[in-house]
Amino acid sequence: MNIATLDIALFVLYVVALIGIAWWVSREEKGHEKDTNDYFLAGSSLPWWAIGASLIAANISAEQIIGMSGSGYMVGLAIASYEWMAAITLIIVGKYFLPIFLKHKIYTMPQFLEQRYDHRVRMVMAVFWLGVYVFVNLTAVLWLGALAINTMAGVDLMYGMIFLGVFSLAYSLYGGLKAVAMTDIIQVVLLVAGGLFLSYTALNLIGDGQGVLAGFATVTEQLPGKFDMILSEDNPHYMDLPGLSVLIGGLWIMNLSYWGFNQYIIQRTLAAKSVNEAQKGIVFAAFLKVLMPLIVVLPGIAAVLLVPDLEKADQAYPSLMTLMPVGLKGIIFAALVAAIVSSLASMTNSVSTIFTMDIYKDRNPGKSQQHYVKVGRIVSLVALLIAMVAAKPLLGQFDQAFQYIQEFTGFFTPGIVALFALGMFWKKTTANGGLVAAIGSAVFSLSFKLLLPELPFMDRVGIVFLLCVGLAVIVSLIESKGDHANAVELNDINFKTTSGFNLASLALTIVVAAFYIIWW
Repeated sequence: MNIATLDIALFVLYVVALIGIAWWVSREEKGHEKDTNDYFLAGSSLPWWAIGASLIAANISAEQIIGMSGSGYMVGLAIASYEWMAAITLIIVGKYFLPIFLKHKIYTMPQFLEQRYDHRVRMVMAVFWLGVYVFVNLTAVLWLGALAINTMAGVDLMYGMIFLGVFSLAYSLYGGLKAVAMTDIIQVVLLVAGGLFLSYTALNLIGDGQGVLAGFATVTEQLPGKFDMILSEDNPHYMDLPGLSVLIGGLWIMNLSYWGFNQYIIQRTLAAKSVNEAQKGIVFAAFLKVLMPLIVVLPGIAAVLLVPDLEKADQAYPSLMTLMPVGLKGIIFAALVAAIVSSLASMTNSVSTIFTMDIYKDRNPGKSQQHYVKVGRIVSLVALLIAMVAAKPLLGQFDQAFQYIQEFTGFFTPGIVALFALGMFWKKTTANGGLVAAIGSAVFSLSFKLLLPELPFMDRVGIVFLLCVGLAVIVSLIESKGDHANAVELNDINFKTTSGFNLASLALTIVVAAFYIIWW
């Protein structure tokens, strides 16, 4: 056992407080029962600060903290491209995608696809996303979270997964998205404060008590190769982050898919009070993304000097946590678990939303609102149980789970981005054109993987995206149907943003550009 009684007490206090607050914010007025809008979209009432915090809490989980720190341990600062490029991607999503989605008043991404294309496209993508969320996302969060608890407190991996699953259900199953989003501000404050203190302590240890600047100077001096943002072809990790492709290639496609069309991410913006409120939340999240490498990547780099002989890179962050002083260790442990259970709650809520609203309601129309909410709760529980059973067989053999997740999802993201982008911005795209793009993504990706294994997966993502767009355009033109009957009328969409949004976007772009210039 590597955790003291005081740390355990602080952690238990956090667990009890979070569950209590979640139930308190989820309470309903006497005589009112939750309907589907309340449960899945928080009654369309989320303010900007809840949206921004919830976006980050849903995103920063075990695969980010544990997995990205592991990649920082192995690769270095270059892995931070996923964070810094995401900040710019969020601005694009806020300005060009959100107004369209909110105009269509949707619950789910598959629902938008039916409105734009047809029922087939909705069903195909609903089934696909359910599979990915359960067998990739949920399994990764559970496994890496349990690994952290095992490293920190010696708890068996299965028991760790059970605890995480029960905890996430305890505070989210009753209240739905509102319980998740409104408590995420607590989760994010804890996550940021705990992560920054971990980085501070690690650098201070490296600097022999002379402060973080001395520690950072030591790290950059002894590990200069870990601070290359753009990797050269002779770098052993070039296949994961192939040079300039992180700036002009497939990483854009990965980010647009994740932040723009990913149900468990975009769902909290669909629950906004208004477009303006959603866009303010997006900007808040973008600034937090710029900060994230200090919390998730820098500790992994510091671990190279503090704990250099790890068996697995993904043990870097949990191993650093064991070096923290009593009391603070409990707070940082709570911050890590906060990130994990928040993502679990977000994912299970999105799984239940897609299954209930896209599949179950389609086959069982006319039921009461409370019936659909009950189905959603049951689905959340079942999804977690399946993920617990599948976690070890799927992820137990990987050293860097974060890179595994990116490569697997990279098989499908090019087609998803092509499907949505053409659907929103090209009126002639047909349902068949969208379907061949989505299906062709897996076919093209697998072909490149088998025939050109030396091609970096990020380059593959970019090439496959272009092929999917080309295929969709060709099929749509061959059908010669002109503008699709359900095409998005862009003239009816207000893409104008406030001066505050525009200034914040400019500031973010300058900051991210400065990082790349400094550590080119």
